[in-house]
Amino acid sequence: MRETRLRANGLDFRALEAGPREGPPVLLLHGFPEGAESWTTQLEALGADGFHVLAPDLRGYGGSDCPEGVEAYALAHLNADVEGLVNALGHRRCHLAGHDWGAIIGWSFVSRHPGRVQTWSALSVPHPAAFRKALEQDPEQAIRSAYIGLFRTPVKAEAVLAENGLERVRQMFRGGPNPEAVPESVVARYLGDLARPGRLSAALNYYRANLSGEAQKAYPPAPHPISTPTQMIWGDGDPALGRRGIELTEAEVGGEYRLGVLEGAGHWLQFDRPAEVSALLADWMSSHEMWFDRGLTDERIAASFP
Repeated sequence: MRETRLRANGLDFRALEAGPREGPPVLLLHGFPEGAESWTTQLEALGADGFHVLAPDLRGYGGSDCPEGVEAYALAHLNADVEGLVNALGHRRCHLAGHDWGAIIGWSFVSRHPGRVQTWSALSVPHPAAFRKALEQDPEQAIRSAYIGLFRTPVKAEAVLAENGLERVRQMFRGGPNPEAVPESVVARYLGDLARPGRLSAALNYYRANLSGEAQKAYPPAPHPISTPTQMIWGDGDPALGRRGIELTEAEVGGEYRLGVLEGAGHWLQFDRPAEVSALLADWMSSHEMWFDRGLTDERIAASFP
């Protein structure tokens, strides 16, 4: 595994990279409040399997550029970041996986740019339409998601989360059935990054820019169901995301679909069940490399992944 920098969509991104650069490309998107290190085990495993894997710090996080203002974190810009990162990998399409906010971005990107994604793997967060239905149908999910109201409130959210050296953020990593899953050294790195000027607000701007009704009208989902081969990976002990949204996700996918439920796992799946997550990703991606192994022309591949 190595550290690298890329230019995409007018921004500089810091990223972790693994595997041979001639291998099938894989892009891994982290969530809140994390960074590229959330994918360390998967980078090593997929790289060892011959994939060329890239895990960037998303805009506003870690060593990547941090634009100012809420609007800079709208999904239209986040989608353009992903497209630029795929281009930076030197390919027209890649295998894509995302956790938490990385999953929200991924669902949006694959719905709008299916020809750029060979396979899609969503970790923890269901399809946005399924999640909205779960909020309406499941009172428990509404309770689980109550924190979003705070996160969307400027100034107050920063004040609450920054208290006592970002202690509330630290406790986010300690919730769920496996409170020690994320190593303290990794948590300390994330907290150090968030403590830098403007970084906590940048992370919260993902919520503020995209989770209002006005924002969803301004940038509505592209036509679905999702056509790209899709797998959903979820821990049934996730304190933030319940079963109902996961159950409803399959109806939003028109192409090949697979659900992997990790029993007893919480929200931080890459740390909680590193070997199982790595194996699920490798199996899903490898099983769809046949398109290339059969020597199909680029035009035939494009037709297979419209």
